[in-house]
Amino acid sequence: MSTWFPKGQQKIIPTYGKHRGAKLLATLDYETVDIYWEEHEQYDAQVFLSFLQNAASKYPEGKTFMVLDNARIHHAKLLQPFLDQNAGKSELMFLPPYSPELNIVEGLWEWLKQSVKCRLYSTNKSVSTQSQ
Repeated sequence: MSTWFPKGQQKIIPTYGKHRGAKLLATLDYETVDIYWEEHEQYDAQVFLSFLQNAASKYPEGKTFMVLDNARIHHAKLLQPFLDQNAGKSELMFLPPYSPELNIVEGLWEWLKQSVKCRLYSTNKSVSTQSQ
């Protein structure tokens, strides 16, 4: 590797911030185009279960079909009691592998990636976004 420092005298240059992705969960109502979303520090089965519970309370009427990819947390055993309890009210529908183009919420993620610029600070707790 080449640098502009003399050999053996490389300096350590401190950098601030960290490339940190946002952990977002969202539903998109096909009929009303209503978006319900949550941001979390981590993304695991417990967080997903909490999201399912919150989404179910957001849409108390009728039956909800949630279209999902095949991430492991979407199939976690931890979800089964919730799914059993809400069998007539909530249903998870899984897309074929490697088919994000079939999930409309993927369009929202693409728009966010293209439209939102993140500014990084010295800690993870001070991240702000600004539209371009």
